[in-house]
Amino acid sequence: MPPKLDYDALRAQTMGAGNDEAVTVNTRALIDKVLARYSGEWTTLRELLQNAADASASKVTIRFETLPSPTIPVPQSPEPSTRLKHVLLHHTLKSMIVENNGEAFHDHDWARLKKIAEGNPDETKIGAFGVGFYSVFADCEEPFVSSGKEALAFYWQKDALFTKRLALPNGQSTSTTFVLPMRNQTSPIPPLLSLCQFLTSSLTFVGLESIELDIDGWTIAALNKKIAPSLDLQIPKEMDTKTREGLMHVKGVTKEAAQLDARWLKVVEWKPKAATNNLKDAGSGLTVRGAHSTQSLRGFFSRLAPGASNSAALEKAAQEERQLQQSLEEDLMGESTATVFIHVNKATVQTTVNQSFATELERATKKPPPQYTTVSLLSASYDEQVASSSVAQKASEIPRVFSTFIPTNGKGRIFIGFTTNQTTGLNVHISTPSVIPTVERESIDLNNRFVRVWNVELLRVAGIVARVSWGNETTELKEKLAQAVKSAGRKCIVKEDAAAVLPEALFLHNTFTWNESTPSAEVGTLMEEAFWTCNQKTTIATLSTQGILPSSKVRISPEELGFVEDIPTLPEALADVGLVKKLIDYGVITEVTISDIKSELEGKALNSSQLECFLKWLGHKARISEVDGVMIHSLLNVAVANDGDGTGRVIVLAEMKNFLNTSRIPPEMPIPPSTLPFKFTKKISKADLELMGFEDLHLVPWLRWLLENVGDRGDLSADYDITTSPEFASSVLPVISKQWDGLSQSSKTTVLELLTPRTVIPTKMGMKKPAEAYFPSVKLFHDLPVIIGVQGVKEKFLSQLGVRKTVEIGVVFERLVDRTPDSKTQIPASSSKWSHVDLIKYLASVRNDIPPADINRLKSMKICPAETESLQPTQERYLVSELLEPDQALRRLRLRTMQWPGIYRPESNEGRFLTFLGLRSAPSYIDLIKIMSNAAGNQDTELRDRALKYFIDYHQTKGYSQIDHSSVTLPYLPVQGSEKKAATPNNCFSNERASFLGFDILRRDLHVHALKFGVRPDPPMAECINRLIKDPPRTKRSAREQFAYFASRLSDINDPYAETLSGAPIVPVASKSKSLASPTSEKSEQFVHIPPRICFLGDGEKYADIFDYVDFGHEANTFLLRVGSKHEPSTTELTRLLVREPARIFSVLGDARYLELLRSIAASWRTLKKDKTLVKDMRNAKCLLAYREISSKSSKGAVEDEEDSGIKAWELANANQVVIVDDIITYHLFKTRLLAAPMEETLEDFYHSLGAHEVASLLQEKQSIGMVATDETLALKLQQLIQERSRLFLADYPLESIKHNAKWIEQNLRVKCVRSISLRKSLSGYNLSHTENRSAVLHSEKPILYVTATGYDMFEVSQALVPVLLQRSKPQSMFMLEMILESSLPKLRSRGYNVARLLNQKATEARIAEEARKQQLDEEQREMREREAKWKETQAAKAQKQASMPGVFPDSPDRQRPDGSRQTAAIDDEPIISRPRGFLSDISRQFGFDRRPSSHADRGTRGIEDAPPSYSQGDVQKPQTHIHPPEIVTAPHQLQQNLVNAIQASRAHNSTSVASQPVVNEVKETASYCDARPGQDISYIGEITDVRVFLSNAVAGNGMPAAKFLAANASALKLFASVLLDCADIFALKPNTMHIYYDDAGSTIAFNQDKALFFNYRYFDSLHLPVVQQGNKADAVVYWCVVMAHELAHNLVSDHSAQHSYYTESLVIQYFPRIASKIAGNIPRLQAPQC
Repeated sequence: MPPKLDYDALRAQTMGAGNDEAVTVNTRALIDKVLARYSGEWTTLRELLQNAADASASKVTIRFETLPSPTIPVPQSPEPSTRLKHVLLHHTLKSMIVENNGEAFHDHDWARLKKIAEGNPDETKIGAFGVGFYSVFADCEEPFVSSGKEALAFYWQKDALFTKRLALPNGQSTSTTFVLPMRNQTSPIPPLLSLCQFLTSSLTFVGLESIELDIDGWTIAALNKKIAPSLDLQIPKEMDTKTREGLMHVKGVTKEAAQLDARWLKVVEWKPKAATNNLKDAGSGLTVRGAHSTQSLRGFFSRLAPGASNSAALEKAAQEERQLQQSLEEDLMGESTATVFIHVNKATVQTTVNQSFATELERATKKPPPQYTTVSLLSASYDEQVASSSVAQKASEIPRVFSTFIPTNGKGRIFIGFTTNQTTGLNVHISTPSVIPTVERESIDLNNRFVRVWNVELLRVAGIVARVSWGNETTELKEKLAQAVKSAGRKCIVKEDAAAVLPEALFLHNTFTWNESTPSAEVGTLMEEAFWTCNQKTTIATLSTQGILPSSKVRISPEELGFVEDIPTLPEALADVGLVKKLIDYGVITEVTISDIKSELEGKALNSSQLECFLKWLGHKARISEVDGVMIHSLLNVAVANDGDGTGRVIVLAEMKNFLNTSRIPPEMPIPPSTLPFKFTKKISKADLELMGFEDLHLVPWLRWLLENVGDRGDLSADYDITTSPEFASSVLPVISKQWDGLSQSSKTTVLELLTPRTVIPTKMGMKKPAEAYFPSVKLFHDLPVIIGVQGVKEKFLSQLGVRKTVEIGVVFERLVDRTPDSKTQIPASSSKWSHVDLIKYLASVRNDIPPADINRLKSMKICPAETESLQPTQERYLVSELLEPDQALRRLRLRTMQWPGIYRPESNEGRFLTFLGLRSAPSYIDLIKIMSNAAGNQDTELRDRALKYFIDYHQTKGYSQIDHSSVTLPYLPVQGSEKKAATPNNCFSNERASFLGFDILRRDLHVHALKFGVRPDPPMAECINRLIKDPPRTKRSAREQFAYFASRLSDINDPYAETLSGAPIVPVASKSKSLASPTSEKSEQFVHIPPRICFLGDGEKYADIFDYVDFGHEANTFLLRVGSKHEPSTTELTRLLVREPARIFSVLGDARYLELLRSIAASWRTLKKDKTLVKDMRNAKCLLAYREISSKSSKGAVEDEEDSGIKAWELANANQVVIVDDIITYHLFKTRLLAAPMEETLEDFYHSLGAHEVASLLQEKQSIGMVATDETLALKLQQLIQERSRLFLADYPLESIKHNAKWIEQNLRVKCVRSISLRKSLSGYNLSHTENRSAVLHSEKPILYVTATGYDMFEVSQALVPVLLQRSKPQSMFMLEMILESSLPKLRSRGYNVARLLNQKATEARIAEEARKQQLDEEQREMREREAKWKETQAAKAQKQASMPGVFPDSPDRQRPDGSRQTAAIDDEPIISRPRGFLSDISRQFGFDRRPSSHADRGTRGIEDAPPSYSQGDVQKPQTHIHPPEIVTAPHQLQQNLVNAIQASRAHNSTSVASQPVVNEVKETASYCDARPGQDISYIGEITDVRVFLSNAVAGNGMPAAKFLAANASALKLFASVLLDCADIFALKPNTMHIYYDDAGSTIAFNQDKALFFNYRYFDSLHLPVVQQGNKADAVVYWCVVMAHELAHNLVSDHSAQHSYYTESLVIQYFPRIASKIAGNIPRLQAPQC
């Protein structure tokens, strides 16, 4: 990155040393570029008129001088109109002269006129930038200015502008004149109408009073302005007259009226047809750019616009325009006049700015901000618009000259002295002379930071002034309206008064409607924001139907609310005005609310038309969900109305509940007073009425009201009494009949209840109740009351009312059938008129017309006789329902049948009628059951069998198949084996095997019909089970039968049944296990009953003594298996039985079989122990078999044989009372007091899991260790033996049983010799102890094995080691370890141990590492061969290139060597000894390997803290002196080969192999210093992880023997050996080439003895041991790798020469990646994995 420059210093330097050079300006180019921004129309005239206004001129005259056409001659006609027309069409502009009567130029004005960009410094003037005058150069090349007594002329010299000034004679005019000769003599005369419109707008706000326009002496137009005195406007108190930022404060607002008189020739409005042909120059600032193109484009797009109406309007406008132009062309010199009236609201504004703001503003405008300024609003009020229009030629049109003067369509302009392109968005012009415009003065500057703040504040002032103007206008309108009301003699404003001022209000609202301003919309937004926010009240005054009111009190009436006329609503014409729309959007004006209407309704009563209108409006609002039920209820509660029928009735809508539905009730019918009159609801839909809460007047309440108001009980007259007036009843009954089918059942019931008890039926006998009247069709008797005069009433309705179609049964009986005096309810036995057959035939013929009451009466009358055995009628009469049809099958069953002469046909009319009355065709099921039951009870088997046969024969046809037989309680079915006994269908069964359980069986011949009687094959299983449990089988045969029956129904035995049976004592067994069963009775002692789940099937050879076995046959056994019996007990069952009755089981099985049972449980213990409850029970129960050894001494003084183990007394105990013998020695000490578990591994694990303790876990030992012996030789030998034999011992054990492996033993276990060992043993929980002397013991906390120096017992050593090696120690493990330690290797080999494989594992690992090392060396050799081939190709190419180099001759002799030989193209193998420099080249110096001659004197004085001194070299050859030839670069592959040779030359010390001298190409230098090599005196003391350890003889002689040194530094030496082996892996060295030695003096870190590498432990101990012990070996590995590289280099070079340093550094560079990888852990050790 380039350096950062100090530009401030650079600029200061430039300013101090540079030359001064002025900046030159191209004046013409500058003016052209400035004028490029003055692209608006009439730019030149605008600036000249602005200068006149700044000079306080009152009049300005503009004169155009023209040049005649060189091609078209001047017409000879004397008519001025013709001449003027010719001038306009064919003349071009010569010059423009602008003259004003303002103040003459002063000296500073003349001076400023010659300067560009130096504006008027007067803050009250508009000019700011000083470039406005130079707009004349847009059309004029050399303008001329005359003012007062002086004149100034401009002229050009090339691109530089110059002036000349002249003093005028005293007689010249004092006015100011600008003469502008046109640069282009072909410029046409500008459009006069546009020019006049510009001039009228120029009079708007400036101080000018008069402007005249002349062309070649003709006065084209004259404009004059008159201003009336101003009036002060009152600013409301709630209005905030300060702007938001506080820069502006409106101090006051005045209003002044102005009159503008215009006089112009008609030629101004004339549009020449040929004008477009002469417009050759469009660049003049005097022309309206694009006027004609705009018109043409407008016409083009108007033709594309769709729609016939648009085309018609355009055509009409074009026609009017053609007529106007034709009339103008006829009189171009005609004169037109017009006058417009305007008013201007002018605000005086005080400005307050701080000094910094004023400074920034002055920098931008070249003048300070004014302290006071003005903001003016120009608009035309309605009165002034009417006055202006009255003066014009057409009252409906403003003259075209004033079209831009009067603002319309929101196109009011911002005036900064003169008009700009910025619109206001209002129909108001706004003048802000202090607003800072852009340079071209066409828009407001809103970009510059400080200018923007100033301009925004002025725009906010304009918004405030607009709000004040609005308030003043509405106040005046309010006063005018009040005056009109007063003049009319009224107190309140009516709609007509508001309509009179509506046009003026509409004009005012349109004037102050905010539209989007252009081109900057922000201008209008800022003013509008101030308009609304400057007043604390958001509401403004506006016109309503009740006058001028605050807008918050005015409502919008979306529809005509004729029923509430006093709510102030907004006139419809104002609703679409933009200002009102914003008030609506802001929520200031809202629609008429329900509260407004409610308040109005509370104040007056509605007339009939208003009530109808109100109901229609409310229904509509409810239908469109604009009012809810609560609102409707609140409005109806306050609304009252006059009925308007002349009765004076007041309708309270809160009391109205119903409306009349003419589809239900005719409108001429009387209605209840709570129903709205139909005349108010006839135009309202039913849905709307229901939404308002009114209900349809239903028939039932209307009928009830009619009946409740009959007679004198109501307001109804007698004509409307339905019970007395046949005419009214005849009109009401058709209404009811019409709706009868549509009524609900409850409504029909109510109508019947209302009409049936009243005389509402007109008959020929008078008004009758319905039940007393008859249809006209009833003609049995002539004096019946038959209905008359009722038309349109349905027969169905009258029938349901009770009008009769048949004669009453009682009447029939009275008139046609004689009755005996003593019988009131039955027909006499003999009758001279009608028999029961005649009566039945008559009634059957009129069956459909008989009323239900008569039918019920017939059913309850005894009208029919039964038949005797001789088929004659009985004297007694019966109910029809008490008799059966006359049938022979029924007669055989001795049933009562009806007497019927002749053949009885059930399908005849009489038969169907009798069936309807209750005559039965067959006996009921219950009757038939009773017949069979009674017959069985009376031993009438014949009748019972006939009834059974009838039941079977007619089972389907008579409906007996649908009968529920389960409800029958009478026994009627015959039972197998007993004719006298009968049973119900529920109590007998068809399966004869059910009789084994005591159930009744249906008679065998009826089994095929069992389902017809409801007899099931088998009884319910629950009942069977209950019987079986209640009365179990007492013999084996009965058990076989009953169990076989249950086996046939296994599908019915569900799990709950099976569970019930499994625990019930139902299985009979021989009485041998009385404790498991309970006898069923005292007499059957030989059998007891036991539950199926505790008995087993088969012979039970294994557990027959403790379990009950049964065998009832295959089928019965299937049932027992289903309910819980098994062939053999499961282990879980055995275990549970063992837990429940261990003593009984032990007594039955004995110790041997009990142990076998425990073994089976132990084998399944992995599954059983999942049952936590069972485990808990076993731990608490005395169910485990253990033994206690009792001494076999039978008499006093007898001696026990050592081989006799005593007597084992077996007993049951729980787990915590039993010990597991894992320490046989300790057990033998206390065996008489201990209960021991059987010495079987499976049982021991089983006992242990239940909580039995091992002897070793209870053992508590207290060691007493004597002093450590001085001679550790015995300990070292034992330690080496343990390390060797531990592999043999652990080889046969699985990994999960091993606690510490052999590797851990090698690294951690230490053996020490002590003088004595004493051990006290005790058992936890037993008051037992024993003290003895020991020869070996393991430390209780540390892995230290103590042995006595006098000798040790190998079994005691094994006893101490086995707990360390194995998870659980066992006696056999101790014996095995003892045998392995004591036996020789050949003896162990003879016993089957694979000694060679196990003990040679280290050798195997070493061999694997050696193979890996050789593979690495082979890979390096291959890489070297590839490099050699590549290197030779490169060198050959270089030699060939060198031979062909310029200046080398082919015949040149070979170069001479110093020894006289020639150098050939072959490459010598000797390297250049050029010491590399850099990071790796400094490594040797950092470690003290760079032994320069100058450093030799310091080597003996350096300590360990300094860099190590040079290393001693033993038995190295002295270097021979040779004559050195010229040195060339050694080939890389040769260097690498040298390094590999150096590594391979390394050997173990005292190895049997002889190391050959490596082949090395001589790499020599002239030695000039002494290389000292200290001697060594060390002896071998041991081996640590395959690395031999040596100790200085001097150290051993000073009180540090080998054993003590090894004991004190064993762990540290292992760490050092690990670091050295890691380094050996990096260089692919054999592990046996590494040697460790220790001395306590000297400066040797390492030395090379005959290619054997020795490393000093003392330096490792001081430099790296603490860090390595923390697990970080990185620094140590790097350090000793460099040391090792140094020593490996000595395999090539004996002296510490430059060659030696070169090879050292080459080794480090070559193997540095492997060093880094080793540190990162990427290179594994080259050895086999440990077991």
